[in-house]
Amino acid sequence: MNLKPSNRIQNIEESSTLAMSAKASEMKSKGIDVISLSLGEPDFKTPSHICDGAKKAIDSGNYFSYPPVNGYLDLRKAISKKFSVENNLNYDPNNIIVSNGVKQSITNVMFSLLNKGDEVIVFSPYWVSYDAIIKLADGIPVHLNGNIENDFKPSAHDLEKSITNKTKLIIFSSPCNPTGSVFTKDELKKYSKIILKHNLYVISDEIYEHINFLDEHFSIGSLEGMNERTITLNGFSKGFAMTGWRLGYMGAPGWITKACKKMQGQTTSANCSIAQRAALVALNSGTKSAIEMKNEYLKRRDIVYNLLNKINGYRVNIPKGAFYFFPNIKELIGKYYKNDKINSASDLCMYYLNQAKVSLVPGEDFGAPNCIRLSYAASEKDLIEAVNRLKNSTNNLT
Repeated sequence: MNLKPSNRIQNIEESSTLAMSAKASEMKSKGIDVISLSLGEPDFKTPSHICDGAKKAIDSGNYFSYPPVNGYLDLRKAISKKFSVENNLNYDPNNIIVSNGVKQSITNVMFSLLNKGDEVIVFSPYWVSYDAIIKLADGIPVHLNGNIENDFKPSAHDLEKSITNKTKLIIFSSPCNPTGSVFTKDELKKYSKIILKHNLYVISDEIYEHINFLDEHFSIGSLEGMNERTITLNGFSKGFAMTGWRLGYMGAPGWITKACKKMQGQTTSANCSIAQRAALVALNSGTKSAIEMKNEYLKRRDIVYNLLNKINGYRVNIPKGAFYFFPNIKELIGKYYKNDKINSASDLCMYYLNQAKVSLVPGEDFGAPNCIRLSYAASEKDLIEAVNRLKNSTNNLT
């Protein structure tokens, strides 16, 4: 028998963020001075008190056995309290599942709820893995497009027009990766009326909650009638600089978490016991370190925004959260560098990598082929140098 990868795997693409990061790392390993702005990863270290919590757990000798599939009860209680106090969400600890990051939580949900041919409305631009996970679960992603003129936010009217008898779920992130857009309470209220009218469920990805430059973060699940219609996702990677610890969690109605627990139990089981102990310390110690990081990101955002606006051919919105810019570069498509034509955002990103030695991510995999994503989770020095390189390389296009 000639064994080959399944159709399921062949029908999805490699993550473009990881692919661009790998190319940048390969160039760096050869001594090339590449500035990587492709990964969505805080450049801060995990706060020391959280690391100390992990060390204490190791030294105690009490956390070397398999944890419960859905996470330690004391951690789930702390997450339940966090949901209640910070987000006005009512999720019992038994309706919370701790996972290996939000990506696994999304995978659990899609595989637990979708049947072949079910549709999921995806607010676009979207995080690159949404589409792939939906397809892996035999679902069909339906893109609901926003654009830079409306801060990449689709209207409630357009949402309703996208609903069919096959629609099962809606998914979006706020603050949004890749655009930095943040949905307001009024905007979410309009969406909720449509969701309730059509008896749908929504996945609200709130992993960037603590990197929100508006006055408040608002969760759609806190609106009237929406708690039992909302699957709320969050984690520790962004706000607590714990990407490598692989810690996410979800809160949802009991019948959904029961299904997701079964899914997780048959795939990865629980995530790392020591990481969970560190997560408990993070939640119980408040958001002081998260606020300090957010303030630093805000400072960087303003610096980069002013620099990007000086690049000919860029149209830039000002992000309200997360740590990305998502400029529209449509005016640059069709231009040339010597004899090489820029036919797409992917071409432009490869041009920047080769000529400017700056790693970015093309917008195609985010559902926005006329955009590119730039992460400002880097030092001010590197950001200023990188944007200056981008400006000079852009000026070389004709």
